[in-house]
Amino acid sequence: MNRELAPLLEVRGLTRRFGERNVFDKVSFALSRGEIVSLVGPSGCGKSTLLRAVAGLDRIATGTVLIDGVPLLAPSPRVGMIFQEPRLLPWLSVAENIAFAAGPHAGDDPRVDALLAEVGLAGVRDALPKQLSGGMAQRVALARGLFNEPELLLLDEPFSAVDAITRARLQQLLLALKHARGTTVLLVTHDLDEALSLSDRVLLLSPAGVGSPSRIARELPIALQRPRNPRDASLDALRDVLLEM
Repeated sequence: MNRELAPLLEVRGLTRRFGERNVFDKVSFALSRGEIVSLVGPSGCGKSTLLRAVAGLDRIATGTVLIDGVPLLAPSPRVGMIFQEPRLLPWLSVAENIAFAAGPHAGDDPRVDALLAEVGLAGVRDALPKQLSGGMAQRVALARGLFNEPELLLLDEPFSAVDAITRARLQQLLLALKHARGTTVLLVTHDLDEALSLSDRVLLLSPAGVGSPSRIARELPIALQRPRNPRDASLDALRDVLLEM
């Protein structure tokens, strides 16, 4: 199969258990190269747990995660992860946090300055995390997630802790970075407007309960050009579809 036509990410029959309870059961989906897909669903349905399993950070009971057809058995530099909190190390500078995975003194790596310019923080490479606003810290986290030039970027509600204006700016930054790099994105969000604004597809997870594990209840393609007008009637119709589930 042509590599460009094959999915970058394949999730096949993924099941995750906590004790005797299945959080999600036999979840399968795929992401094409350059695609943005959002995972949405009610609280407790396992969105973040599923994302961690895809990243190789969480043990799965059954199923397979494949990158380019190769099973992902542990965290990989081909996959970047960005969490809800920036998770910056307080004793390291911005530059050192971005390059942390490359080891000591990697803050001098030329990729750091290029990334800082991309995320609009060229003047703060030597600052400590305590000197940054919440939005600035999350930009540093974005830069860190992109340091190894991953093909797949996983984001776990990365903009939920910032104000609405900062959130909108970070969403546009994510789109710009994705466009410039061709990165494939899997985003967990509780915000339907965010999912509809950013995504090529939305995967809706069903509620999880005792004896009723979460599954993908609906896949919703969004064939609208970006940037999208939040007042677009087409988005209202798509939002209604998700809310009806």
